[in-house]
Amino acid sequence: MSKPDALLVDVAALVESGRSNQMSLTVVAGGAVITGRLAPEAVWRQRVSEVLADSARLSAFSGLFTTTAPEDGQPTHLHFHVARILQGAVGIPETGGMYRVAIEDVSAWTMGDFSYSDN
Repeated sequence: MSKPDALLVDVAALVESGRSNQMSLTVVAGGAVITGRLAPEAVWRQRVSEVLADSARLSAFSGLFTTTAPEDGQPTHLHFHVARILQGAVGIPETGGMYRVAIEDVSAWTMGDFSYSDN
């Protein structure tokens, strides 16, 4: 999108204000379908930091995610927790991932997440 969808920005702002990670959302960005739950940026950053800190090879990157996110203005990104990229009837990764998607890159979206199966 050349201009971010104002309604999607409002959804992201409400997630940010509530510090909740229960809002399910599915977006199309760059041709990929991403489905999962939104989390406030601070919660997302903390979780990514924890995962990196637990890795012997990647722990040096952990500190990059502990810096405080800027809180001025409207959100510019969606922060997905327990999210999957849908490929046919399969969700990748199976366990869910942590994705950051620029709101301006979202070309379509819907509330809720999509079910999928490996069968």
